[in-house]
Amino acid sequence: MTENTVRALDHLVLPTANLDVARKRLGALGFTVAPQGVHPFGTTNACVYFADGTFLEPLAIGDRDTVKSAAVTGNSFILRDRLFRGTYGDEGLSAVVFATKDAEADHAAFVDTGISAGPMVEFSRPSLDAAGRADVASFRLAFASDGSPGAFLFTCERRKVPAIDRSTLEGHANGATRITQIDAVAPDAEAFARFLSKAANASVTAARKIALANGMLDVSEASQAADPRFTAVTFGIRDLAAASALFNANGIDYETRENALRVPATAGQGVDFIFEETR
Repeated sequence: MTENTVRALDHLVLPTANLDVARKRLGALGFTVAPQGVHPFGTTNACVYFADGTFLEPLAIGDRDTVKSAAVTGNSFILRDRLFRGTYGDEGLSAVVFATKDAEADHAAFVDTGISAGPMVEFSRPSLDAAGRADVASFRLAFASDGSPGAFLFTCERRKVPAIDRSTLEGHANGATRITQIDAVAPDAEAFARFLSKAANASVTAARKIALANGMLDVSEASQAADPRFTAVTFGIRDLAAASALFNANGIDYETRENALRVPATAGQGVDFIFEETR
């Protein structure tokens, strides 16, 4: 890998069957959702951005013929998405993505350590701000996997950052300011935690927690799980009472926990979302 420093979270990929359903669900949860993005390999997204540069990427199939062609040519992103959907359906959290400055070096390291999940992917796509102003964003991706279909990692090198104003997309009615934790379960939690820590350049604690530069991965043992899966995302919010009032007004089912609200997964929200008050 390019650095020995602990990696930072870049974004999370959440497959969904219908991007309109995901947009409506995320909006009801109080997130500001960006205009639709279109990938050159046939998928589409509608991202939720945070002020620290991280984001959620709800991902849908936009053009099935283009997706099929990309799979035939060995596009790692599409092949991993198809594997997840074919195994677990169209809703979930398939990938944790780390930021990088050198995806080529990451790919070489993933190959050397036996965790590569296929060839690199490089692409560009239009990116829009809230007012519809467009510029081009370019990316280079390197993939890692422990071999399971339910969860994978990749690093994302932002080759060209679009010159648009994203600030209005980074404020959210629910008060969410950042992603603080991603939970996972695995039948062999120790092994999956070791894989995650290796890819993240980070140590793993006895409790199977892996501290990223800007968040936490937490792996729990689940003997009934067929494969490792990412199961929940925690967001830091400013005001728990305000978020609760918003959920009540929008008819969102949730559980109240100490200093947190847990919203169960549903269509358009593939895993549990936890909203935790942070200062």
